[in-house]
Amino acid sequence: MAKRPTQKPQLPTEKDVLDFIQSAPTIVGKREISRHFDIKGGDKIALKALLKRMEEDGLLAKRQRKLIDRSSLPPVTVLEIIGTDKDGEAYAEPVEWDERQAGKPPRVVIEGAEKAPRKGDRVLAKIQPSRDGRYKFRARVLKALSDSSNKVLGVFRLTPGLGARIVPVDKKARHELQVMKGDENGALDGELVEAEIKQDRGRGLPSARVRERLGDLNNQRNISLIAIHHHGIPNEFPARVLRESEELKPFAREGRTDLRHVPLLTIDPRDARDHDDAVWAEIDEATGAANVIVAIADVAAYVRSGTALDREARIRGNSVYFPDRVVPMLPERISNDLCSLREGEERPALACFMTFDKSGRKTKHHFERVIMRSAAKLAYEEAQAAIDGKPNDKTSTLLEGVLKPLWRAYGILLKGRNARAPLELDLPERKLVLDAHGLIERVVTPDRLDAHKLIEEFMIQANVCAAEELENRKTPLLYRVHDQPSEEKVRALAEFLRTVNIDLPLGQVMRPKHFNVLLKKVEGEDYQHVVNEVVLRTQAQAIYSPVNKGHFGLALRRYAHFTSPIRRYADLIVHRALVSALGFGADGLSADDIAKLPETADMISDAERRAMAAERETIDRLIATHLSTQTGAVFRGRVGGVVSAGLFVKLNDSGADGFVPVTTLGREYFVYDKARHALIGERSGDTYQLGDRVEVRLVEATPVSGGMRFEIVSEAKEGKPASRRAVRGTGRPFRGGKSRKR
Repeated sequence: MAKRPTQKPQLPTEKDVLDFIQSAPTIVGKREISRHFDIKGGDKIALKALLKRMEEDGLLAKRQRKLIDRSSLPPVTVLEIIGTDKDGEAYAEPVEWDERQAGKPPRVVIEGAEKAPRKGDRVLAKIQPSRDGRYKFRARVLKALSDSSNKVLGVFRLTPGLGARIVPVDKKARHELQVMKGDENGALDGELVEAEIKQDRGRGLPSARVRERLGDLNNQRNISLIAIHHHGIPNEFPARVLRESEELKPFAREGRTDLRHVPLLTIDPRDARDHDDAVWAEIDEATGAANVIVAIADVAAYVRSGTALDREARIRGNSVYFPDRVVPMLPERISNDLCSLREGEERPALACFMTFDKSGRKTKHHFERVIMRSAAKLAYEEAQAAIDGKPNDKTSTLLEGVLKPLWRAYGILLKGRNARAPLELDLPERKLVLDAHGLIERVVTPDRLDAHKLIEEFMIQANVCAAEELENRKTPLLYRVHDQPSEEKVRALAEFLRTVNIDLPLGQVMRPKHFNVLLKKVEGEDYQHVVNEVVLRTQAQAIYSPVNKGHFGLALRRYAHFTSPIRRYADLIVHRALVSALGFGADGLSADDIAKLPETADMISDAERRAMAAERETIDRLIATHLSTQTGAVFRGRVGGVVSAGLFVKLNDSGADGFVPVTTLGREYFVYDKARHALIGERSGDTYQLGDRVEVRLVEATPVSGGMRFEIVSEAKEGKPASRRAVRGTGRPFRGGKSRKR
């Protein structure tokens, strides 16, 4: 052992402790560390706190009251890919690791892989010291041993007479998996598990070994756990992130404009827990102009670039909203407390001051860092009721001086919106209302109120101002980009419209107003819904990018997300950019933020798509659970999708989606006409087309996967018989089968 220091001792660093443990000839504990570093008296309390933090951060593990460096690995070992870090690099854990003796396995960053490994892949790797302070080791892949195709996520079931089974959550899975005695890993009936398919060659069902137990699905309130784990959504904050959030100090008041006298309001959904935007407006009676303030929670004041909080927020990308829970981007200490614009409490904000002339054209804007105090927290319905002549005790005092000016300002902004002519699709959304047990109580279609539209338009204008301000000041940012539809998709739309006798001239530069004219033309027609659906599918998907391409759907030349930094990382980046550009403080964009903007854009765009898929799948599972006791019941719905294998049908009441196999449609072949989005009988001409109203019988509902199978009970539309010859625009010329006689 090294000789003890003779000078007055100081508390060792984390590196000092790890170096001592690695160099010590025997396993050491707190006593040995105290002796080595000559820690005495009250300093032992500080040492204990240091060792506790190192244990929470994964640097140390306890073994029979002794401490070990749990990141020690052999020079060459087998690793399993666990996920992707903030830099987009894969990280892994050793396959062979005794958690009972050494605690959780260390994480190792994978460097220089020729082919990007996927979660679940196993590799033989050479271990070397890491050059990245966030990891103890890095690994160079020597050989790929297996991929993630032998992993399965499913629900563990104990069935009398059959033994243990795993029901896969994937709708495409064809079989259950059997679990042999000894492979259960302690799993209990109804638990969500991750399992590894065993490479046996026996007859019967494939076998699997339970690797990890993820949660109890007998509690319906945990049903979103399936999507969370299936999509790899981070749902637990690391100890260091939580510690940082708890240690945050109150915001600095210096240099902030005092807006506590301005009656800013938050208007949100009734069940909202975090409030990141507040609004106020007044009308200049002399000119008819509207002065508007949109104040947004100043998250950048708390979440600094390069901190553990920042790294975790970047990985998550956005909050994910399930019917039964929210997986937040930021810890509750920030999202529901420090940054939430609570009624009557002082909060830091970044405010956008805008002026619009009486025609709705924005004439000027500027940004300020402010202190504000929300005058009231209102629900959309509450604010709307007050405007409609039914104020309550709270809104009655706000009606004349606050709410009515807001609505007058919205009327002015609406003129500008109408002149801009953004895309106006009519596709109402449904919302699930759950009971205390996490089951569906009812499915509702919320009314689209002027209160919703007011907040939406105020936020859009503030977002535009943020993009303009940063562009003018030549400051890097992340744009919200919605590209124009591709020529291929527009041609496909035109071909479909010809089937309903509508002509869409090709060769012109498509604008949102062209689609709006089309949508107006089909109002009240039987095919109104289907045309709206096809127009939606024609659009490109919105993404984040450091390169501006405009926002097609909103008919805007430049657009950025600024108004929701509590739940979107893109907005936090824009806030930091404004802080830097306007000289508001030292908590703006870092050089690292700027260098990684392209990568960050890709990461958070992927995270957004991941969240959308997870939310949609969870709704499917909840509805399948709700309908699983109604097998044989008949429902009304619409054809929501057509493929060669059959029809996707969306039920009217619940919004549930299910599948009708083509083989159940009739005793003939059905040709798939891609251009018409239809299946057409070869002999009869019976036609099932996107948007058709149908009646279906529920044949099967699988809550675990969210899948439902229907059969058509209503009559098809009459049409011309279709030939088995290839239909124009069809990827596969026909698909058919024999089934019951209708």
